[in-house]
Amino acid sequence: MATTDLELVMFNASHYNEKARWALDWKRLPHRRTSLLPGPHSRVVTKLTGQTQVPVLRVAGRAIAGSAAIIDELERLSPEPPLYPADPGERRRALEIQEHFDEQVGPHIRRALFSILIHEPTWTAALFASDRSAPARFAYRCVLPLVRPVMVKSMQIVEPQVSESFAATQRGFDFVAERVGPKGYLVGDRFTVADLAAAALLTPGVDVAHPDMRKPDPKPPRIQEWLARWADHPGAAWVREIYARHRPPRASMPG
Repeated sequence: MATTDLELVMFNASHYNEKARWALDWKRLPHRRTSLLPGPHSRVVTKLTGQTQVPVLRVAGRAIAGSAAIIDELERLSPEPPLYPADPGERRRALEIQEHFDEQVGPHIRRALFSILIHEPTWTAALFASDRSAPARFAYRCVLPLVRPVMVKSMQIVEPQVSESFAATQRGFDFVAERVGPKGYLVGDRFTVADLAAAALLTPGVDVAHPDMRKPDPKPPRIQEWLARWADHPGAAWVREIYARHRPPRASMPG
């Protein structure tokens, strides 16, 4: 496959986008990355897919939306190294765990974090616009307080939903801590889509070293408190270990 056939349309700082990046890098597939800013992204993505969510993988004239669908397509295009277990039972369980984190953890950890980010426009602009020029970051930072009511409404950043999202985040960390096997994996004795999905979707609550999900410094006190909340949890330690062992360097092309 020509490398020009693969383009990932994404946000820089997003756990669902990280799932897709990780899968591309795991399979050593060079690809172009087109980074969009949350909010202004919607016009571009709607034109591509008829909906507003990223990531979107453009491949051979097609646009595939959603991290799970992208991973499924990558397994078809490039089976090695695999993310799906060969054993049918293990494969079913791995996909169930991916779906659990996609549906029951990912949206909640996003809402919990954004309940903090709406009060930190400067750091939020640094998080999402790190690859933009200083004037562009400043402009984005100025806009964020103006769109705060839209963010609150669209993500339901209100009680009791926020408290439930903090509790669901806790359950996500508990899930991996309770279910990890003796070899350090959630399914079987090797790294699978279950580990990738769980680790990627928990990264908003964990400081990881990989540059694709490194959080900007200095971190304001609210963000430090958010990260400290989970830092000593064994589930967070598992996320850091999975990143250290299985998160490859970027396989992307410049541009």
